[in-house]
Amino acid sequence: MAGLLFLAFAYLAVGQAAVNRSGAQTAADAAALAAAQSRRDELTGKWLEILKDPAKWQDVFHGNVEVGPACYRAYPLAKENDAVVEDCDDTQPMKVTVEVRTNKRVGKSVVPGVEDIQSTSSAIAVVEPICSSDDSGEGGEDSPLPALRCNGTVWEPNPDDPEDLPGPEDLFDVHLAAD
Repeated sequence: MAGLLFLAFAYLAVGQAAVNRSGAQTAADAAALAAAQSRRDELTGKWLEILKDPAKWQDVFHGNVEVGPACYRAYPLAKENDAVVEDCDDTQPMKVTVEVRTNKRVGKSVVPGVEDIQSTSSAIAVVEPICSSDDSGEGGEDSPLPALRCNGTVWEPNPDDPEDLPGPEDLFDVHLAAD
C-alpha cells in the first residue's frame, strides 16, 4: 500500500512539473508574439514612410530596413503569464526569439530535489509579408501607385487618402515558428 501511495505522489509531482512546463510555453509564446507584433507595426510604419517610392516597398516587406528593438513588448506578456524573460533576441528584422522562466516552482513533493525547479521554455515568432506589388505600372485612377495584393485583397494605395491604406495586419502575418 505504501508503494502505491508513493507512486501516486510521484505522479502528482510529474503532473505539477508538466503544468509548470505548459505555463512556461504559454508565456514564451505570448511574449514572442507580442514582440513580433511590435516589429510588424514598426515595419508598417517604415512602409508608410516610403509609400510614395514603390521601388523600396520590397525592402520593407523583406526586412531589409533598419529596425529598432522589439523585445520590450515581451516582458509584460511574460509577466502576465507568471514568468520572466531570460533572453530575447530581436536582432533579425523578421524574427524574434524569447526564452522565459516560470515564477512558480514545482513545490513540495515526495521526489527529492524537485521543490525549487522552475520551468523554462522558448518560442520563435516570425513576421511574414503577405503582400506583393503589381509591377505592371501605376494603380487605378484613384492612386498614382501600383496595386498591392495582400492575401487575395487588392489595395490601391493613395498617399492622399491615409484612411484607406492597409494596416499592419493586412501587410504582414505574425505567427509562431518551430524551434
